[in-house]
Amino acid sequence: MLAALLSLPILESLARLTFGRGIPGSGPFVQHLTLWVAFLGAALAAREGKLLAMASGELLPGRWRSSAGVFAAAVASACSMLLAVASWELVRIDREAGSEVALGFPVWVAQLVMPLAFAMIGLRLMWRAGDGWRPRALAALGLLGGLLLSFYPDAVYDYPGWIGLVLIIAATLAGGPIFAALGGAAVYLFLIDGVPAAAVPAETYRLSVSQTLPAIPLFTLTGFLLAGGKSSERLLRVFRGLFGWIPGGTAVVAAVLCAFFTIFTGGSGVTILALGALLFQALRTDRYGERFSLGLLTASGSLGLLFAPALPLILYGIVAQVPIRDLFIGGLLPGVLLVVLIALWGVREGIRGETRRQPFALGEASAAAWQAKWELLLPALALVLIFGGFATLVEAAAFTAFYALLIVTVLHRELRFREVVETLTECTLLLGGVLIILAVAMGLTGYLVDAEVPAQILAWVEAHIQSPLVFLLALNLFLVLVGCLMDIFSAIVVVVPLIVPLGAAFGIDPIHLGIIFVANLELGYLTPPVGLNLFLAAYRFDQPLISVWRAALVPLAILALGVLLITYFPPLTLGLLGR
Repeated sequence: MLAALLSLPILESLARLTFGRGIPGSGPFVQHLTLWVAFLGAALAAREGKLLAMASGELLPGRWRSSAGVFAAAVASACSMLLAVASWELVRIDREAGSEVALGFPVWVAQLVMPLAFAMIGLRLMWRAGDGWRPRALAALGLLGGLLLSFYPDAVYDYPGWIGLVLIIAATLAGGPIFAALGGAAVYLFLIDGVPAAAVPAETYRLSVSQTLPAIPLFTLTGFLLAGGKSSERLLRVFRGLFGWIPGGTAVVAAVLCAFFTIFTGGSGVTILALGALLFQALRTDRYGERFSLGLLTASGSLGLLFAPALPLILYGIVAQVPIRDLFIGGLLPGVLLVVLIALWGVREGIRGETRRQPFALGEASAAAWQAKWELLLPALALVLIFGGFATLVEAAAFTAFYALLIVTVLHRELRFREVVETLTECTLLLGGVLIILAVAMGLTGYLVDAEVPAQILAWVEAHIQSPLVFLLALNLFLVLVGCLMDIFSAIVVVVPLIVPLGAAFGIDPIHLGIIFVANLELGYLTPPVGLNLFLAAYRFDQPLISVWRAALVPLAILALGVLLITYFPPLTLGLLGR
């Protein structure tokens, strides 16, 4: 299905250019393929224990950790079954309505993947609650409770909402998957208001078949293909040839290379996992301190989120309904600023320490650039296709992924068919974990809108904050907290509808607001105690979590300074847009 998702937009674009018309039904089928990739990928991620979750459960002592895991599995299983039954109700409604995807293909058949996947995930979470019958039996009680609540929703009608929410939040902090928290909270809140639970999967379906959403899995696939080959080694050689001669050159190279990869991986941690060992060894070989190297790579794992065609910018444009091209342009200078600040920190380390430098050699730099010429052309290909009007965003993403596939299979012959399949599988696991969060988060957003929460927040802010400068400072603090507790994709879906009206009320340009949002969420990845990059770095570099916290404090402060500059100097964002 992922291969079909890659192929259809390319064939559509070629048919339009060659014959003056596209493939009938191509767009709707691509959108529904995204739905299937998302939910089947999530089911696979549940099987492998790779659903995205807060790592705070790892902070518990060993004796408590297993009990917390059983509790988290029970609540998550209950939420999954609530979502499964609600999705089945949506399928039944659309079957009666007789809606079609295209060419006579019924919508309800395409939607079947939702209840099936949620049910499989619930069963898998129950099974993975622990070894032996006792933890699984306890988790099964949660699953059964979810089913009973689905069939007898009146049991919680007009019930105090905070009780169930506290239970869900506690399970999430104990290590439960994020999708279960967001989706379960949405279904529960709708039920206590007497609204049919099918409202949640209806919003889930609406986002999943968005016209531009398929660009996210396709650009993610690009990053996975590059990481699967030896592209990182070739690019490391290029950047060392260009920047290795300056003080702190290897540190500068690490920051730039991480930013390059994060453009396509979306800051999901793939950059740290894929490049961490290579770059850590390079830094230590050139005599950089262990703490500095650890902090640099942990921070650099989220650099690049403001560069086109970064996935958070695409998703923000979808949710906030602002032009994605304008976000690409607006993020350029702020993105450069954050990379430069981290690079300058590396230069300072190079001057203070006894690090090695690599003398500049034109021949070496030219040879390295020639060897990596295909990778260096990759961002240019995507931008030319998008800004040149030659392809839609989704088609450009498909061409970019196909080009990356050619690089690693044909041009360099680094991945064989079996390895390509393995790369597609790993990509699907990540996509499932991310996209299912986005999908269910739309249900929670729908509840917040129905409950007029954005209007209530706006009224409170207008009553207590009059200065746009004070509002921006408060917004920064709030977004860093959100970025610390939530992954960037679910944060965009849930929080953006809340802050867009606030930005408009204070006269903040919507593009500037979007760049502020993404920059702050980038900070959240580094914020102790539960920033995602901190746990990934501890895992990748086999370091105690407290050591990673200490190493991340300096780059966190540096990037915070950059975010404040972006916030209070709008020309950085709006200058290239002529605003």
